[in-house]
Amino acid sequence: MTHETVDGVRAFRAEAISRGLASEEVEEWIRGVLPAVYLAEGGDGPLVARIGGDPLLPPGTPKPSDPFVASVDLAALPPGATRLPLPADGRLLFFSGTDVQGTDGQVPDAVLYVPAGTPTTPASLAHSRREPCRPRELRTVWQQPSAQMPESYALDSWGDFPEEEQFELADELSDAWARVGGYRPPWVLQIGGHPVSPQNDPVHYARTPEEAGPCEPGGPAHEEDADDWALLATWRCGDDVTELDSGVAHWVMRRRDLMARRFDRVHRYVEMA
Repeated sequence: MTHETVDGVRAFRAEAISRGLASEEVEEWIRGVLPAVYLAEGGDGPLVARIGGDPLLPPGTPKPSDPFVASVDLAALPPGATRLPLPADGRLLFFSGTDVQGTDGQVPDAVLYVPAGTPTTPASLAHSRREPCRPRELRTVWQQPSAQMPESYALDSWGDFPEEEQFELADELSDAWARVGGYRPPWVLQIGGHPVSPQNDPVHYARTPEEAGPCEPGGPAHEEDADDWALLATWRCGDDVTELDSGVAHWVMRRRDLMARRFDRVHRYVEMA
């Protein structure tokens, strides 16, 4: 943990105890927190990611089925900042449509990994569904802990049908976390951590047998395989996608698939408020 993270956890403990929350519930919340990286425009740091424009693809790469969103330079991420088994270098390219109907589930070309040193060339990927995102650079980086949404925490802690009091406890823990600074910064792209979603938790959704796909047993949330699913990235669509109200796109995959570089097994989910 960074010094800032340790200080934040201490402040959360003090705030939660001051509200009369049980220490065991407080520690359980802390154990569920995951590190994440949040990227935004502005700043004078190294170029970490690009949004929009034409992606740099290896010659002969088949045209992805959806528009290009972002390219992330993995070597520019803070080392170990996400606890995900990401490649140490190279680039991850993210693609997504903006239709909230029929876009959920496994999408074999939603994420492409381009190893470092691979020859690439700009690829114009015109899609009739929308104009490309406005090109811009992301140089501002926040590295901070990411807590679950209250409903997700309740479901993971108490099963598929938590009591009303348990939902209220999850809300109180979340409020205490936010009260001492555990809120997300003004980000455009999130790598790792827990998802923030206006509708359904995409990690929970990917755990269902129907969504997990035939390549591996997925299992429902209470089975052993459920913990293997993780958020790879989330994009806040913003002004790039005016047809979505507070639109987000999530890319989710199993950690073992990430270790094996099986990005063809990524699941993608598009939502709006």
